[in-house]
Amino acid sequence: MIEEKNGVFPAVCPLDCPDTCGLLLHKEEGKIVKVTGNPEHPVTQGAICNKVRNMTERIYHKERILYPLKRTGPKGSGQFARISWDEAVHEIAGRYRELIAEYGPESILPYSFYGNMGILSVDGMDRRFFNALGASKLDQKICNAAGNAGWKYTMGFKGGTSPEDTEYADLIVVWGGNLVSTNMHQVVITEKARKRGAKVVVIDVHRNRTAQWADWFIPLYPGTDAALALGVMHVLFRDGLTDESFLQRYTVGHEELREHVKSYTPAHVAAITGVLEEDIEKLAHMYGEASVSYIAIGNGLQHHDNGGMNVRSIACLPALTGQWLKKGGGAVKTNGGYGAMNSDSLERPELRPNPEARSINMNRIGEALHMQEQPIKAVFVYCSNPLVVAPDTERVQAGFAREDLFTVVHDLFMTDTAKYADIVLPAASSFETTDLYASYWHHYVQLQEPVIDKIGEAKGNVELFSMLGRAMGLHEEAFTETEEEMIAGALSYPENPYLNGVTLDALKEKRFVKLDMTPQASYLDRLPTPSGKIELYSETMRAAGLPPLPDYVPLQEGYDGNCRPGKDDPYPLMFISPPNHNFLNSTFANVEKHQRMEKEPQLQIHPQDAAERGISDGDSVVIYNQRGELELKALVTDKMLPGTVVSQGLWWDSQGRKQRANALTEGRLADMGGGATFFSTVAQVKRQ
Repeated sequence: MIEEKNGVFPAVCPLDCPDTCGLLLHKEEGKIVKVTGNPEHPVTQGAICNKVRNMTERIYHKERILYPLKRTGPKGSGQFARISWDEAVHEIAGRYRELIAEYGPESILPYSFYGNMGILSVDGMDRRFFNALGASKLDQKICNAAGNAGWKYTMGFKGGTSPEDTEYADLIVVWGGNLVSTNMHQVVITEKARKRGAKVVVIDVHRNRTAQWADWFIPLYPGTDAALALGVMHVLFRDGLTDESFLQRYTVGHEELREHVKSYTPAHVAAITGVLEEDIEKLAHMYGEASVSYIAIGNGLQHHDNGGMNVRSIACLPALTGQWLKKGGGAVKTNGGYGAMNSDSLERPELRPNPEARSINMNRIGEALHMQEQPIKAVFVYCSNPLVVAPDTERVQAGFAREDLFTVVHDLFMTDTAKYADIVLPAASSFETTDLYASYWHHYVQLQEPVIDKIGEAKGNVELFSMLGRAMGLHEEAFTETEEEMIAGALSYPENPYLNGVTLDALKEKRFVKLDMTPQASYLDRLPTPSGKIELYSETMRAAGLPPLPDYVPLQEGYDGNCRPGKDDPYPLMFISPPNHNFLNSTFANVEKHQRMEKEPQLQIHPQDAAERGISDGDSVVIYNQRGELELKALVTDKMLPGTVVSQGLWWDSQGRKQRANALTEGRLADMGGGATFFSTVAQVKRQ
């Protein structure tokens, strides 16, 4: 495809998004001039979002890094000089050898996430390199760890309802997710259900685009989702709306749960959540009386101190009404388990000389960079921008500013993090490399082959870490494998029956291949929980010191309806920073076109809270707490309950303005899975 200068070529969207769209890239004279959706893709069917439609703005951005760079000024100054790849590799390999000799290999830490969802890019040659090096391990828990843990305690398996089937639901509940901005094809399928008469309910702390699109929006206080779910359970059991035969056959703990939720009366739950009693009753009856109900569980509600329990509690609801036996019924937190691949073949854990090496939670990078014992002396950042996306930004920045920290950043742009690097390496875009993509929502695996030449001297992750592995003299065989050989190894995984028929040859021929979903029909009969059933009561949780039944545990930092801040409380507002429509985490935040569409960072504040502070619409305001501050324009709106303020999107710092939302957030971990607690944050607001 690279050789052909003109034409239309298949591709895959690389963004960290459940839709994983099939694309068509239109080339003229060797350059991509237009990105459209591939109408032949069975799920995404040619529709793509504005972010991807404007992907050329990012690929050919004037500020794209084209050559390796070495720092010449103070850290954070952005002062660099061009060097060659040979010089860069020599510098990195030399510094790593010195650090390993003096401090041991665990003084080196990789820091990455899914800025590119290509499996080879983030779960392949990079893992081999850091395994063979013996570096510290990175616990990648910044996104969905708490929710996945809560779901797994209940269902055992990271999989739920097939997206296409949700067309047949007559009630669709979107709980804590902004699908219009983050999962547009579920919206398309939901519209098909609507034409059949389905109703859409959105439960969230903020009236976002999805809430505006819904038939009914239910606002609640941040972090009180488990209480609302328990209130719904109370009504379902009380009013005989449960499926007793399903509970008997497929669950454990239903009698204990029935007794437990008696205390979660609508009045009690209303006081906690801010949801009216009559609305709790109405929601429970809508759910219990629906023929087929489906719950889309979003990311937002898991980013709390009690995030795992929020998801666990909601995950119990489909079992109470027997929805798992109905086409389109049930729920989804993630469908990523269906497409699980051979990680040992990709990552080669046997290369590691120290299998018990320490693991550092990426949410705690600020704390980790200040450790005095066994200090981190080098960080290698790729597919991530921790100075924007990691919690406790000020502490993270102070860590990266250490002169004794050797930092390498591999990226397309001079990000806020790259400015603190010693060596910056130019990264290739996904359209310049070969990679394998699986969705954590739909059931298609896709192949991406290069469509354009690498721009400047950019290199993809496979090429980069192969080169570094060889320069360090590490296990030659592991660092000479081709992309195609790695893909074949990843797909060779008999332990996962869903991969049956998904091969490299099939992908080369068709570009996208559906997983074999035959085993899904009987998966309720063999759930990988300790009991083999849906665990409404979890002995595993009890043994781990967690409540064995779904329960509401108030936030460590934050408020609910029963616990409001007093007059002397220094930080009386709950601060939420969900995604905006035109960025994906920090990706696109430096692209002018996307900035223009979002205009500027805003703080949405309720009229009651604004009046108390003398704030008018459009005022410049500062939101702050003990960790940092953020400068924005006020948008006075009633899109959330009083006491909650919202800033959408992760903006880079710009022109001396403090725009990074995570300056306010804490590196504290959630109740389960080591997840992040971005949204359990309190703050105060004042006019600037």
